[in-house]
Amino acid sequence: MTEIAEPRLGGDRLRADEAPAAAPRPRQRQAETVELKAPRREEAVEEPRRRRRVSALTRRILVLNILALAIPVGGILYLDQYRDSLVETKLEALRTEGQLFAAALAETGVVAGALGDERLMPEIARLTIRRMIDVSANRARLFDQDGSLIADSKRLGAAGQVEMELLAPPETESLVSRLVNGAYDWITRLIPGGKVWATYHENKPSKAADYAESQAALDGEVGKAVYSDGGNGLVLNVAVPVQRYRRVLGALLLTGDSADIDAAVRNVRFEILRIFAFALAVTTLLSMFLARTIARPIYRLADAAEIVRSGHGRQIDIPDFSRRRDEIGDLSGSLRDMTAALWQRMDAIERFAADVAHEIKNPLTSLRSAVETVARIEDPQQQKKLMGIILDDVERLNRLISDISDASRLDAELSRTETAPVDIENMLTALVELHDATADEESPRIQLDMASHQNLAVRGMEGRLVQVWRNLISNAVSFCPPRGLIRITARREGRRVRVSVSDEGPGIPPGKLTAIFDRFYSERPAGEKFGTHSGLGLSISKQIVEAHGGRLIAENRSDENGHILGALFTVTLPAANA
Repeated sequence: MTEIAEPRLGGDRLRADEAPAAAPRPRQRQAETVELKAPRREEAVEEPRRRRRVSALTRRILVLNILALAIPVGGILYLDQYRDSLVETKLEALRTEGQLFAAALAETGVVAGALGDERLMPEIARLTIRRMIDVSANRARLFDQDGSLIADSKRLGAAGQVEMELLAPPETESLVSRLVNGAYDWITRLIPGGKVWATYHENKPSKAADYAESQAALDGEVGKAVYSDGGNGLVLNVAVPVQRYRRVLGALLLTGDSADIDAAVRNVRFEILRIFAFALAVTTLLSMFLARTIARPIYRLADAAEIVRSGHGRQIDIPDFSRRRDEIGDLSGSLRDMTAALWQRMDAIERFAADVAHEIKNPLTSLRSAVETVARIEDPQQQKKLMGIILDDVERLNRLISDISDASRLDAELSRTETAPVDIENMLTALVELHDATADEESPRIQLDMASHQNLAVRGMEGRLVQVWRNLISNAVSFCPPRGLIRITARREGRRVRVSVSDEGPGIPPGKLTAIFDRFYSERPAGEKFGTHSGLGLSISKQIVEAHGGRLIAENRSDENGHILGALFTVTLPAANA
């Protein structure tokens, strides 16, 4: 098994080879047949993505906006404190009304006995209670000192044989009103109540002992109580004492319902719901508009990306929303840049494959010619010479394959390897010391010029940055004359670190300052053995520097008369603490 040596990346500058030719077509073996396996039916055609009638993003925006509007409206519809305040107001009105009626009863319905004791007269009390019906919608019941029922405004006649019951008003509501009211009643039943009232029960005949508020009135206090009527309504009771000269002669119990309270709450809720309906319509329209301005561009970008993924041509227009000046505009710009970078990468891969095929073709052609020739000649000297050519070609292929392998995995390594602070000063010092330790008397000298007080640390991959400096130094050494001077300077310039490598060689030919960084572009100094370099060194170095966010440029040093004094390579990298 042949061992592949480490790649030697030094000295690649210009290319003297002929222009790259098209890659040769491989010979087809007559005895070999290739079977193409048809894809499975379910894998042959990929179904296109189906666009929803209403996008998930639109639904989310609608739900969130409506929920944000519904929560405070639901809290307002609760109206528990408002209803409690109306209940308290109604109780106070019943208390005032009861005190007025109790005073009237004490003046007109009381008779004195033979012993001077006073008591309520049932007939006069009933007449007075009956007169109250005309000015009050509340029910009035009068209990004597023993708690027995004397009069009830709901019962007429001397003995109270006739009981009055208010009839429901005639049905005059339209179908729409009934539907609206039915929906309102259904919604209000879903709204939890703030307080839980005891259910109202009435015994026949009623007694003062049945109601705690009546007992409080017989004790000389004003009693209040609120009950539930078994539905959504309330029963409000207020009992006041009937007194004459501070003597309690009976208790007057006034009973009212919550119809007016429910009507007031209903009106307020309907007003809130009308405002809510208007706000809901506006919110829905704005949400649809917002979702359209977000979802539709994203759909267009997604469709364009799908066409790029599954299409075969390059005439694909990624929508440009950069004028929006928002995140979608940034996304469209990023997709356009990504697509352009994708095509550039594919073009680079295609060119790299063609260059690799061409570069490998040359030594293979020479190797095949030498092998075919050595089998036909019998001269030992000629055979030895051809064997030397074969070994050179094999070594060139080995070196070329190693450099190609290093270049092909460079992108993946640069993308997955984490960066760390790298001290350029220590790195360059170690490389110069290594050169001095291995140099002979004819080797060029290296002069290192660095400012000791400056921080020359950069963030990057130490191994790859070492590869850059080794390549630039090796390139300068190969072109510098014997005992020449190579100057390396490193400076901190603001937020960047600048490193320059200059030599005293012949310089770079005019018009080739950028071409020297092309793959497999190489021209070596006169007298150097052909094929010792693959032409990938400077290309890989430039790729490494640009992956670190820096720049690698080449130029010529010249004097006042325009004579070239040598080549100058400059690397600029972002500082670690920039």
